Amino acid sequence: MRIQSFALLLLCLFAGQFFTSCDEEAFLEERPLDFFSPENSFENFAQFEGSLYDLYARVRTTHYGGSDISYAHHYGTDMMKDARLSTVTGRFGDYSSALTPQAGVVSFHWERWYKIVSSVNIIIGQLDGSSLTSDEARRIEAEARFFRGLAYRYLVYLYGDVPLYVDAIESPRTDFTRAPKAEVLAQVVADFSFAADNLPGITEVPDGRVHALVARHYLAETYISTGQNDLAIAEATRVIDDPATGLMTERFGSRVSAFPDADVYFDLFRRGNQNRSSGNTEALWVAQMEVDVPGGQLVSNADFGTSGNLFERIHAPAVFTLNDPNGASGMLSWVGDLNGGGRGVSFLQPTDYFENQIWADDFDNDIRNSRFNYVRDVIYNNPASDFFGQSAVEFPGSVILGQDWRFYPWLSKVTTPENHPEGLYQEGRAGDFLLNANAGATYTDQYYVRLAETYLLRAEAHLAAGNAQAAADDINVVRARAQASPVSPGAVTIDYILDERARELSLEEQRRITLHRLGKLVERVRLYNDHNRDEIQDFQGLWPIPLREIEANTTGNLPQNPGYN
Repeated sequence: MRIQSFALLLLCLFAGQFFTSCDEEAFLEERPLDFFSPENSFENFAQFEGSLYDLYARVRTTHYGGSDISYAHHYGTDMMKDARLSTVTGRFGDYSSALTPQAGVVSFHWERWYKIVSSVNIIIGQLDGSSLTSDEARRIEAEARFFRGLAYRYLVYLYGDVPLYVDAIESPRTDFTRAPKAEVLAQVVADFSFAADNLPGITEVPDGRVHALVARHYLAETYISTGQNDLAIAEATRVIDDPATGLMTERFGSRVSAFPDADVYFDLFRRGNQNRSSGNTEALWVAQMEVDVPGGQLVSNADFGTSGNLFERIHAPAVFTLNDPNGASGMLSWVGDLNGGGRGVSFLQPTDYFENQIWADDFDNDIRNSRFNYVRDVIYNNPASDFFGQSAVEFPGSVILGQDWRFYPWLSKVTTPENHPEGLYQEGRAGDFLLNANAGATYTDQYYVRLAETYLLRAEAHLAAGNAQAAADDINVVRARAQASPVSPGAVTIDYILDERARELSLEEQRRITLHRLGKLVERVRLYNDHNRDEIQDFQGLWPIPLREIEANTTGNLPQNPGYN
């Protein structure tokens, strides 16, 4: 019905042009009026903006979708492993089955990011024939090019040399070739640079919308990859020094009174606290999630599988299954608090490196490892159990002893303790935070970029430029907020920066992308991931090109990455 009405509106507009114009060439121009096409879908600013909203939705569902594939950049890294050693490819239980040219996870991310590239090229290609003013056209192009830069960023780090095209494809092509990584990165720089110079400032956009500073953040990261460290430092500095940004250093937001003994790091991840509109000056770009709102991606009135953002489900342990040492049930169903973790099922488990080694002498004082942020115990909460009120870690039952993945330390940042949507509590049990079977999603907005990461990127650039003191200074800004001891310049290495990124950005950064970007994935998996260290191969620092892309490219040159033939 909406399509018919829109087509009728276009017909009326066309008729008005006909009766007031003698331009024969314009009269003879064919324009489809009964269906959407690039020619009639990009005529005014509102239509172009609608196409940009689609790009936001695509990025959000790629990061926070309803299947394991969306979370593949966390599994099988130095920080996280597949707790159950499954053969589900997105969980990287083993690399040999996860990374094949036919694997769904491989084609999913290739197709998702290239669809964004294609959409951006169409949007930009239609600007010349539109009614937009030059300022409007520049704004649309800047926002579109931001997303193209983002897409090629993911593609080049995952797959290496990839097809590079910046014009709309108007007919099927079978002649793609792989552009060298340096050429792709140069395009990423060009796109982020244009976006940085032409997008509005951070105070001029609504929550969730990209702006000049987030483009500069990604530009700084890309300059590190191209070896232009001075430029990386300059771009990161523009973000850090902007008067509208700053790390959050004091308690704030929606749950201060509910958790009076918690800390500012805990506050960063509570419902309603992620956006600038809630006073958060650290947030640079936030994925907007709304519950039970069309397009909001989260639901409370249907099974979790219809939601996106399944971090709670995949990361929180399955404590509802625990029995006590007598064999009796130790837990009351699914409990949405800091003891139960919600409706977790124990898929995404920390490695010992991230659980223990990384905290070293700061184990007890780094707030990122506090009992509010890194939950390391579970208390039997079933009053019928003889072990009610006692630790299941200290007094384990046969379930934990037989399957240790049933409980492991977990991060509260991907749950909403004592604050799930009302519709997810069992009838009459909201006071006990007992959840129903529909729970399982993480019901809060998610950070794509925080200012803390910008500090760590600038530290990386300083280190690469040979200035370990400046690198330590930036790292220590982040560590000071965490109440961790400062690092000395002599201790700063790229591996130390990766450790600090793990402490600060756990389950926020796409860890696999970071390790691919730095060429450190295989090395660090072998060092720190006991599940994958013995089977990961040297060539798996890059993903294979999807086989069906190679087979469809009959007249081009799309060779497979080494090791996957």
